[in-house]
Amino acid sequence: MMRRRSLVVVAILIALAVLLWPKTATQQAVVPDPSGAHAPMALPGPTGPAAHPLPAFLPREARETVAAIQRGGPFPHRQDGAVFGNREGRLPRMLRGFYREYTVATPGVDHRGTRRIVTGGNPPQTWYYTDDHYDSLRAFDADAGVSARERR
Repeated sequence: MMRRRSLVVVAILIALAVLLWPKTATQQAVVPDPSGAHAPMALPGPTGPAAHPLPAFLPREARETVAAIQRGGPFPHRQDGAVFGNREGRLPRMLRGFYREYTVATPGVDHRGTRRIVTGGNPPQTWYYTDDHYDSLRAFDADAGVSARERR
């Protein structure tokens, strides 16, 4: 009888914790590709287009930025590759310096615009895209099907 009461109390505490636990900014802001599938797209490589599966939500300019990141540059803006501080906590918390940000060109503007790619790790292990200057971040996989030689 005592064991059953203990189990009931534990179950109630777990249910309350789940219901009352606040949603973190990460849970609200990082949006995976809703289709669950990545549409194959051509990614320009240093010697011509290389087949590279990236999600359809990435614009052409973002695919060009991914290619530049994977080959180590060059980058058009001096801020590219700078530490992304994640001050708003929209990404999982990591040590400072884990995340880096890169500009995604926006046609028709004469400044950096609001589009960025944020990577995590060195070499990058996690990839995020934002088109609204970090208000929302969409996770994607840039490494699927890319050999080590293509990344250089």
